[in-house]
Amino acid sequence: MLIVILSLADLADGGAAHFASTIAKIKHKAPSILVEALTGDFQGDLSCVERVAKSGLDVYAHNVETVEALTDRRAKFHQSLAVLAHAKKSGVKITKTSIMLGVGETEEQVTDTLKALRANSVDVVTFGQYMRPTKKHMKVSRYVEPSEFEMWKKRAEDMGFAYVASGPLVRSSYKAGEYFIENMLRNGSNDKGALKTASLLSADAGQADRPAGSVKE
Repeated sequence: MLIVILSLADLADGGAAHFASTIAKIKHKAPSILVEALTGDFQGDLSCVERVAKSGLDVYAHNVETVEALTDRRAKFHQSLAVLAHAKKSGVKITKTSIMLGVGETEEQVTDTLKALRANSVDVVTFGQYMRPTKKHMKVSRYVEPSEFEMWKKRAEDMGFAYVASGPLVRSSYKAGEYFIENMLRNGSNDKGALKTASLLSADAGQADRPAGSVKE
């Protein structure tokens, strides 16, 4: 079960207490259900992160979205790293993040981002193609070739990430990743059969038709 936690700015704790209570009740009623929570950064308040992390959830997800140099000034890259690191220190078994490609990042910047994520014990990373929602949003810098998505998948795996999903249509809540993560949690180790199945599903996303041509106004 995926719970997307929106930051509630009108509440002192950003809604952390409410969401933690919700997760705890779900786990109490149905202990076998695996719960993943996708959160914001709670404006850097790690006590809020800890409250959600200790609610009984299985996967704590927080998306860095892009490399440090391109991170929106309203957000803070190192603040996101602190969220992921603190969630793991608070006892969460698996931490997870997502990176969108095609926004102007360089290979060196993405590599440095992966190193920073591993240094903060992040277990799962997904790569997807940035798509421009409306003309008011930032333009797509480029459409990433399937071969590059495969390259990032291999590089991240070589760095020690437990699972990597990489393809144009892959998003944070990617189904193949959910399958593998479930096996990790239930079996207590990296299930090779689950990894093989998830990798095959990930390949399907990597081979999906990518949008052709440049973005037009």
